[in-house]
Amino acid sequence: MCEIDWAVVAEFSKQMLTPLIAIVATYIAWQQWNTNKQKLILDRYDRRLKVYEEVIQILSIITRDAKASYDDLIKFRRAVSEADFLFEPEIMKYIDEIYQRGVQLEYWNKQYRDYTQAIPDGYNHQKVCDSMHAELTWLTAQFEPAKQKFKKYLDVSK
Repeated sequence: MCEIDWAVVAEFSKQMLTPLIAIVATYIAWQQWNTNKQKLILDRYDRRLKVYEEVIQILSIITRDAKASYDDLIKFRRAVSEADFLFEPEIMKYIDEIYQRGVQLEYWNKQYRDYTQAIPDGYNHQKVCDSMHAELTWLTAQFEPAKQKFKKYLDVSK
């Protein structure tokens, strides 16, 4: 029968304990890194979603009121200010176009005169109406294009 030298077993166990602890510590550190990476992705998603929701909100206001006040547009601009840092340039360009068209719509709404108002010199009612209509038509048709533009940044099905 073979006799076990417990002193050798104890010494071997001591020597293996340090590498085992190092392996476990490395695994824990890797798991923490992975968790932090996932949290960063989730935080970025939440911030991107907020920008998308602000775009939908300003489009909804415009659709509901057939105009956007300068106050609404300034609030919108401030709410989406971090889009430059969260998206590719195409999204900021799109947001700028929504903002500019909203400003133009408000400008044409301020220019509009109906039959009860005094008509200023050089007022072209047809031009004002056509311009209002063009901006409003473009803006109210942006719900689906907005969804498509933001989809690649917000798609969680992958």
